[in-house]
Amino acid sequence: MHKRMEKLIALINESELEAVALNPGPCLSYLTGLHFHLMERPTVLLITQRGEAAIVLPELEKGKLQGGGAHYQAYAYGDDPATWQNAFERAVAGIGLSRGSLGVEPTRLRFLEYSYLQNALPGCKIVDAGGLLADLRITKERDEIEKMKQAARIAQEAILATLKSVREGITEKALANTLIVQLLQAGSEPELPFSPIVAFGENSANPHAVPTDRALQAGDLILIDWGAAYEGYFSDITRTFTYGEVDQELLHIGEVVLEANQAGRSAGKPGVGAGAVDRAARAVIARAGYGSAFIHRTGHGLGMEAHEAPYIYDENDRILTEGMTFTIEPGIYLPGRGGVRIEDDVVVGEDGLESLTDLLRALLPVESYISSEVDA
Repeated sequence: MHKRMEKLIALINESELEAVALNPGPCLSYLTGLHFHLMERPTVLLITQRGEAAIVLPELEKGKLQGGGAHYQAYAYGDDPATWQNAFERAVAGIGLSRGSLGVEPTRLRFLEYSYLQNALPGCKIVDAGGLLADLRITKERDEIEKMKQAARIAQEAILATLKSVREGITEKALANTLIVQLLQAGSEPELPFSPIVAFGENSANPHAVPTDRALQAGDLILIDWGAAYEGYFSDITRTFTYGEVDQELLHIGEVVLEANQAGRSAGKPGVGAGAVDRAARAVIARAGYGSAFIHRTGHGLGMEAHEAPYIYDENDRILTEGMTFTIEPGIYLPGRGGVRIEDDVVVGEDGLESLTDLLRALLPVESYISSEVDA
């Protein structure tokens, strides 16, 4: 944690910021090992370019600071909201903040915390520090990668157990619920990276489908996008299966997506731009005549969040370096008929991308996955 805090302080000093403010979430936990929930009571960690740190938090949460090995100036408040502004004012005074720029996470800071900070620092400009904070966590340490591997193992064990429940007439909701139970039984933490996507037939043409009461029928594709959590780190996997005799064009797009997935996994290595990975996968689909049916980026970063940097899209010239982790998930979606997506989690190694997921990838009947289990 000390090294991580030193890295953040160095990044702040390289910027024009005087300090950063963090809500409960991955960055706060990454730096401190502390875990808080976003709720009606605000919790904010303030870190200056000089390395001074203060945390504003509810009195009932103060016990979390004990025995953690880190030292923060704590400014706790009680249940009366009228006293909360004073806690923020004491915190910023305690670490000497008064002017300059305060960096925040734009996708996490709420109006609640923004208001308290703005009132406590009327001479300070609150600015977007998303890029700086992305750089803080974008390269994973070895122990982080091992946790992600374990999250992938848990997810794969859970899906193989879940597929045994596939039968004609089962609904998307029922299969999604079974998957959640199997994830927990396989060892996932209860706070999953996201609610599983289970989509049958025509619903599989919606990349972010929500499970419905649609019942499974012969001839359907089954698209499942799911993940597990292990010690704060996530996996994110998608596989598509067939049930009964499936239309030949749907089988064909399965072959194309598999080739695109392989192309994307082969394209990444240190020194290559993130956009090159997207272009490699997208070119396969375009050559097959389905370019307009690939309607999202090839991947996204993965770690303590289900979506984080680096993002794998054509225009992103971010250079890949060892330790970056992200997904490769090309897809083809034919509205009203069905869609195929094949998603793997990868880490940038010395010579290329190492896949953290090794579940069979081909578009095959459910029973083929159960019997084959894994195929690197």
